Amino acid sequence: MTSVTKKKLSDEVARSNAALQQFATVAAHDLQEPLRSIAGFSDMLAKYQGENLDEKSVRCISKIASGIQRMQTLINDLLNYSRIQTKPHELIQIDSNKIIQSCLKSLNASISEAGAEVVFDTLPTVMADGPQLSQLFQNLIGNALKFSAEGRTPVVRISAKRLGLYWLFSVQDNGIGIAPEFVKRIFGVFQRLHSASAYPGTGIGLAICQRIVERHGGKIWAESDPGSGTTFNFTIPNSLEENRCLIS
Repeated sequence: MTSVTKKKLSDEVARSNAALQQFATVAAHDLQEPLRSIAGFSDMLAKYQGENLDEKSVRCISKIASGIQRMQTLINDLLNYSRIQTKPHELIQIDSNKIIQSCLKSLNASISEAGAEVVFDTLPTVMADGPQLSQLFQNLIGNALKFSAEGRTPVVRISAKRLGLYWLFSVQDNGIGIAPEFVKRIFGVFQRLHSASAYPGTGIGLAICQRIVERHGGKIWAESDPGSGTTFNFTIPNSLEENRCLIS
């Protein structure tokens, strides 16, 4: 492939990504507008009818509010998912230890509520997009906290080792685990293994993790022992010797 052809291909990809990003932003706005209207009318009904509402009507209004909140979260997650692919990000040297420490501060309330312990080895510096790497770890740690086993103190262990041209990161938990037949499905968009009432979420978090890892030139997979826990492994190319570059 000639340099001219590569340049044309790169320009086409950039235009396609820009168009997709614009579409996702507009679609998200257009979808949220009717939700705001529904929420507004629901609030008005509750306000003006007040004591005239019977118990069944109150439950219906509560379910409407819950559905609106879930739909808004779903739209925002979809928008975040599209942005990972379409928005260019600069790769710089990132200290993984600082990323983890920042994630633990963000998840402090969830960690305290679960009485969890999160431990990590000394982690490497990698060429990565900082915000995306942070989102990746936050999703995986948050996932481990969410699917903790009842009656067992949640423990999350984060480690990394050199594997040829890559760094292999592992996020291991001692939670409920995943049945073998579902391990490959969990990275699909909207793939839920449990009901939303049992475990809240939109079913897109691991799909976002996969997209982030693949954009960095790596792979992600899970190994699980049902009832004993799950380990999420992902690779990041060891490219510290390279100059700064942009994900196209």
